Amino acid sequence: MNDSPVERDEQATLGERIRDQLEGVVLGQEAVVEQMVITLLAGGHALLEGPPGTAKTLAIRSLALALDVEFRRVQFTPDLMPTDLTGVNIYDERTRDFSFREGPVFTDLLLADEINRAPAKTQAALLEAMQEAQVTTDGDTRPLPSIFTVFASQNPIEYEGTFPLPEAQLDRFLLKIDVGYPLPAAEREILDRYAQGFRADRVATYPVAQVTDRVQLGALREEVRKTHAEPAILDYVTAIVRATREEPTFVLGASPRASVALYLAAQGRAVLHGRDFVTPDDVKQLATPVLRHRVLLTPDAAVEGRTADERIASILDRVESPS
Repeated sequence: MNDSPVERDEQATLGERIRDQLEGVVLGQEAVVEQMVITLLAGGHALLEGPPGTAKTLAIRSLALALDVEFRRVQFTPDLMPTDLTGVNIYDERTRDFSFREGPVFTDLLLADEINRAPAKTQAALLEAMQEAQVTTDGDTRPLPSIFTVFASQNPIEYEGTFPLPEAQLDRFLLKIDVGYPLPAAEREILDRYAQGFRADRVATYPVAQVTDRVQLGALREEVRKTHAEPAILDYVTAIVRATREEPTFVLGASPRASVALYLAAQGRAVLHGRDFVTPDDVKQLATPVLRHRVLLTPDAAVEGRTADERIASILDRVESPS
């Protein structure tokens, strides 16, 4: 592939091709796949949360196969040390000097599997990488690849042996993607795939083709940032985020960083749907995955069975959408 800028009329096609590759493997999770591609186009990171066996790891592995980029997977465990992730200086007796051995974070696409199983110190090491695209070890700062992207997964129902992600870490994820169970027809088709030889633990059986490389992806991200948004759209984004701070069932509302995240995600969705401008629907469709992990319910609301998604939906009903 060449290194010329991605033309505007090719953007949606490229995004759709990535999405089509994922949907050919991950059945019945169209919304999940779309949000993953939007995360990729917008240059953010995503946290996938869902019960075991709902294709979270499969989706991320399939995305890596559709991209001609370097991919690494880290299984987060309670004994995972920060240096296991970022790398370590090794003393070489021959040269009598230290040399740096890069950790798995030095990659284009990182799968942080079961991220909430690692202790806070290890999570903090990933925080710098996600926010600053760099790693600091022993006082030396090293940049990460220009398209560095983290897709993390976690199980929402298992608490033993887990460490809840701190608010600062959650805020670095552009989207928190809710992964549920597929519909009956899709679940039945999954069995057909296995009967035909597909195996989730054998990458060779994935029907995925590479459709782009790191150069094209980088150029595409630059073009996504140029997607136009009218002032009324920016007012709409601001009003939604500010409304979370006035919501009585939230003890913590979303920060200005959430406004930026919602704007960037809406730009990504616009391009994926073949437009060079953002619409109110782009904002509305992504408000929940952008905001659900950036707000915190009051204890009383949690006891009453309220959810962040429900309250965000209520805010979207109240805040007037531009025509």
